[in-house]
Parts: sequence; C-alpha cells; structure tokens
Amino acid sequence: MLNTRVCELLKVKYPLLQGGMAWISTAELAAAVSNAGGLGIIAAGNAPATWVRQEIEKASALTANPFGVNVMLLSPYADEVIQVIIEAGVPVITTGAGNPSKYLSRLKEAGTKVIPVVNSVSLAKRLERSGVDAVIGEGMEAGGHIGTETTMTLIPQLADAVGIPVIAAGGIADGRGVAAAMMLGAEGVQIGTRFICAQECTVHPNYKEAVLRATDRDTVVTGVQTGHPVRIIKNKLAKKFQELEKAGASPAELEELGVGRLRVAAQEGEITEGSVMAGQSCALVRSIIPAAEIVQELVGTAELLLQGRS
Repeated sequence: MLNTRVCELLKVKYPLLQGGMAWISTAELAAAVSNAGGLGIIAAGNAPATWVRQEIEKASALTANPFGVNVMLLSPYADEVIQVIIEAGVPVITTGAGNPSKYLSRLKEAGTKVIPVVNSVSLAKRLERSGVDAVIGEGMEAGGHIGTETTMTLIPQLADAVGIPVIAAGGIADGRGVAAAMMLGAEGVQIGTRFICAQECTVHPNYKEAVLRATDRDTVVTGVQTGHPVRIIKNKLAKKFQELEKAGASPAELEELGVGRLRVAAQEGEITEGSVMAGQSCALVRSIIPAAEIVQELVGTAELLLQGRS
C-alpha cells in the first residue's frame, strides 16, 4: 500500500524520510531509520565539511541501506559540504534555505538524488524545471524554519502542480498523519519531531523531555521580522523574541539573539534559554522508543487506514 515512486527513487522499503534537524539528526539516528526501512538523513546545518564527512563515514559503518544528507544552503560551508557529499557518493541530498540549482549538474553526475524543501507552488514548479527529483512540501506546522502555508493546503496544490513526487512534511507524527498526507496527494512523508524521541537520537535528554511535556499550544513562531521565522517550544528565549519584536527590534538584533541557541539546547540541554525547535506535532509524541518501532507504527497504522480499517 505504501509502495510509491518515492520508494523506487530512493531505493527504500517505505516512503518515509527522517527530517534533517541541525544538531539533532546525526549518523546514529539516520542509520537507525535507514535500517528500519526509511531514509535516514544527517543534518549538516552550519557544521563544517569535516564534521559532515565524519558523520557520513559513521553512518556508512552503521547501515548498508541508503541514507541522505540535508544541506542548509545558507550555511557558509555549503559549497564544501556539497563536495564532500559528491566525493562520498551519498545517494540522496535534501536542501533548505535556498535554491540548489547551481549544484544540480555536479550532483546528478555523481548519481545523487536532489530533493529540496519548498513552501510554495511557484518554487516547486521552478525547481521541477531545473531538474530536481522530488520536492518536500513543508507546512508551517513543522519545527525549525517554516513558511506560511499549512500542510493541509500546500500538499494537494503541489500534487496538482508538478509531475515529480511530492513528499509531505509538517505536523505529521503518527500513522494517521501519514495516511492523511497520502490522501492529499503526497507519495511520501518527512517526519522530524517524532524522531527527536527515538532512542537512537543523540540529542540531550532535556530536549527530549521538553518535547514529551509539550501540549497542543506549547510551540510559538519566533523571528518573523528576520524573514526566517522559526517554530520553537515556548520558554524564556521565546518570550525574549516576542518582547523584542513587539518593541520593534531590527532583524539584526533578532538574528543575534538566536545565534548558537539551538546548539546549546540540543547538545548541552539548556532548554530555558536555548532554542528548542519542534513542530506542533510534539503534543503527539508520548514516548521514547527505538526508531524501528516508530517506523513500524507510522507504516502499520497508515496502511490499515488506507485499506479502510481502523
């Protein structure tokens, strides 16, 4: 039932991608998801190319299955990270915060599938013309950097507008969400927040506990005035962002407030003054279990629902 073009494209059992979350999606988590039949993804974030190469080597030792790397194109290390991906023969790259077109020819020559994250129909159509292999339509329900459209409205529009596979992201944390995405026209899903609480995820335990404690109204969008809005769990940092924005702070001031805050939350467990990025679906995350169990719940429930059984 869940055998779609995404499975063939990525050479995976299930059309399920684990989101590339900076400082969270390391080799351990990516390999665990790939071993479970999905596509695990290492997040390059703002890390230097040497770190990305080490993570690729580590993942290659932990799984024989395909995995990918997410590249934030605004990173100062993006050019070097792309070169590492090509040299290492990574089969899949997902991209965010920019247009990957300038790298397409080199990545294609290396046999790497290119799947950018999009938040509008116009961008998806432009990227399809440039030759990308699929698009990830991400709704504003997602954690971290977000757009302005909801998953519910964005996915069917993308499915109608492009011929390449559409992968849905944002607000999906269980099998019901997977089934809903498929009914909207998606041929795969990308899930981030649920995998924060996978046993194999190396993020600080405090971060996981923050996700587990979150309720339906515990996330907030910050940094809107910077042009790069971010969804995080409410805390003192979020309150500072809101106060500064209300006072008319400049984008530069807001950007400065957020520098390094995700790393201290994810690696050091500072969840009061750190940036605890998580999607609205965090209220659906209720346990810390192995990645394989998460994948099986997502797939098993979705298949039953799509077959008409609850």
